[in-house]
Amino acid sequence: MDSLPYPDGCRGAVSLTFDDAHPSQLSVAVPTMERYGLRGTFYVNPREDYRQQLKPFAELVARGHELGNHTVSHPCSRNFDFVTRGLEEWSLEEIEADILEAARRLQELAPEVQEWTFCYPCYQSDVGEGERRQSYTPIVARHFLAARAWGEAANHPGRVDLHYLGSYDCHRRSGAEMIGLCELAAAEGRWVILTFHGVGSGHLSVDARDFEKLCAHLGAHRDRLWTAPVVQVARAVRRWREQQRG
Repeated sequence: MDSLPYPDGCRGAVSLTFDDAHPSQLSVAVPTMERYGLRGTFYVNPREDYRQQLKPFAELVARGHELGNHTVSHPCSRNFDFVTRGLEEWSLEEIEADILEAARRLQELAPEVQEWTFCYPCYQSDVGEGERRQSYTPIVARHFLAARAWGEAANHPGRVDLHYLGSYDCHRRSGAEMIGLCELAAAEGRWVILTFHGVGSGHLSVDARDFEKLCAHLGAHRDRLWTAPVVQVARAVRRWREQQRG
């Protein structure tokens, strides 16, 4: 593509995203990113103890990171063993109420944030089952600038649905593999979103040394790869699309 939405002549974009507020994200991922001048997106679930639990994540906003909505309840399909009431039993009204309650709590924690993005729990975007199955992406589109899903694909800035962005799950991926995904995005003019949970320890973790290799590469090649939170890249894509339409 001759025209791209990324700043300073960058050929591709990278967003580092983190789910579920794992402690290692604060102790390992944030210091590593900031050592290389990078900022990420943290998708959290503001449950009953959200004021205490999520305060350290809300404080990251002042340092240039993004806080994002991951619902209150983190609903997933009952096909997962840990789920008691699956999305198959949820209605559109219930999922919207849960999302909006999460939005209210997060706005309380970070009142300075004016525009939010969303992340589908377990990468799933439907409620109901069989003939009653329905996507709740239209609900997400009413309330958010953009939303991260799955899809194992980098995002074409001119074609992708901003409310169903593709991402790569990075647990157990090597540093070289993650760097390769970023470089492929730059070669194709695309936006790659990488998803992390634990970093160095914890659930679905990536090795801390591999994560550091990735961050070091992104820091060293910021002239070609724009690494920024989801909300910043989504804004740039939205502006660029408006300009393309004239």
